[in-house]
Amino acid sequence: MRTVIFAVCLAENSKHKGTAVRTRYCFEKTKATRKTSPKKPRKQGRNTMRSKLYPREYLALLTVKYEVDADKFFNALVSAEKDQKSKCGTLSIECRLKQNHKVIFLITQSSKVVAQFKISEEFLSKKKNPIKEITDTYLSNRYPIKKCRTPQPIQIKDLRVGMKKVNLKAKVVEVSKPKSVVTRFGNYVNVANAMVSDDTGKIKLCLWNDQINSVAVGDTVQIENARISAFRNERQMRVGKKGTLRVA
Repeated sequence: MRTVIFAVCLAENSKHKGTAVRTRYCFEKTKATRKTSPKKPRKQGRNTMRSKLYPREYLALLTVKYEVDADKFFNALVSAEKDQKSKCGTLSIECRLKQNHKVIFLITQSSKVVAQFKISEEFLSKKKNPIKEITDTYLSNRYPIKKCRTPQPIQIKDLRVGMKKVNLKAKVVEVSKPKSVVTRFGNYVNVANAMVSDDTGKIKLCLWNDQINSVAVGDTVQIENARISAFRNERQMRVGKKGTLRVA
């Protein structure tokens, strides 16, 4: 802490004396010395994820992401160290630098940089593939593969309005004559209704355009990714763009 004194001299007229009286006003200002606070360490976020992974873990991630075999990928790294360049599937591997028993690799895919990393020569000299050891164990625990949510087959008796992703195998027992209608977008389309059944009941199936000629009475059809709606208080099944309708 240090103190700075400012002196200001002002001339004031005195009411009692004709002479001017000089009055000195002193202002004290306290000025605090700047204290330099230590820099706070930078928080580690998502961008520092690679530094937290061991080399074999990071390489295993690359094999999973770009769908290459772990053994072929490891052999390609060894080959690139010796011959400067190698290929593994769609990936191009290049040895950029060797220094202090370390090797720097650059991986590209269609001239796009995928990764650049440094690993030791000792890592590449191992007889047993260190990447293969953890591909199934480490990655399955830390990065679980999402299960494919395939719609399960269902019976007609279990269908409810509002259901989606419905899979159903049924027999066509009736097909109405197609008629042309205008949609809300002003397009003309052909529409027909088919009645399909299984051992548990019946339901109306809406057919549009090419779907009409794809089925006939007596066919057993496999319906996938359909949805159940209601029209005039009657259940009906619709197969949209994401669904499929085929003769089983």
